[in-house]
Amino acid sequence: MAQPKVLVVDDEKNIAEAIVYNLQKEGFRTLTAHDGKRAVELAQRDVPDLITLDVMLPEMDGWEVCRALRQDPRTKRIPIIMLTVKDDEADKIVGLELGADDYMTKPFSPKELVARVKAILRRTKEPVAAEVVSMGQLHVDFGKHTVRVGGKPVELTSKEFELLHALLEAKGRVLGRDFLLDRVWGLEQSMEIETRTVDVHVGQLRRKLKGEAKRLVTVKNVGYRFDVE
Repeated sequence: MAQPKVLVVDDEKNIAEAIVYNLQKEGFRTLTAHDGKRAVELAQRDVPDLITLDVMLPEMDGWEVCRALRQDPRTKRIPIIMLTVKDDEADKIVGLELGADDYMTKPFSPKELVARVKAILRRTKEPVAAEVVSMGQLHVDFGKHTVRVGGKPVELTSKEFELLHALLEAKGRVLGRDFLLDRVWGLEQSMEIETRTVDVHVGQLRRKLKGEAKRLVTVKNVGYRFDVE
């Protein structure tokens, strides 16, 4: 079986080369782009298994690239790890709202980046049981990876779908933010990823579920639950 292919996007060639070196050392195939426009072209042409995407890019910045990829049926489900020198929470929220799956601030450890790549790919490649859940106007098919509300398809990012899956699987139990970070993102607390990441995705999920959003309940100072009754 062919090894996963990762598209590395960074205008700083020494950083791109370091990422490529560490990925190839672990057996990954790689593609490289040094500007946003080229990144979109390669992603649409070769459809990699994952993309590491710098924010500050010529031609198109990383946010524009992320938006373009999420709007294209060929690339909308490709996991994206955004890389940036910015360490502002607002910037992280922008990337997550555009559909990024993870976020790392430069300078970062290439080994940690590879570990996150492996964790994300492991989760996205795991077989999902062919299970269908219907309640009210909500219909979720885990096997087909589809969601409908009132008979109309709802487009979720991979992380939004995994979050919904975890909440539905809990069958009404409250899930804490730290639990959801580990369950959906596979990130240990030692990596200092803000629990705000969960809140951002819950907000996006509520917006997309429309009339069924009331089922996604916030339990103050604890976490979230999904009312299945």
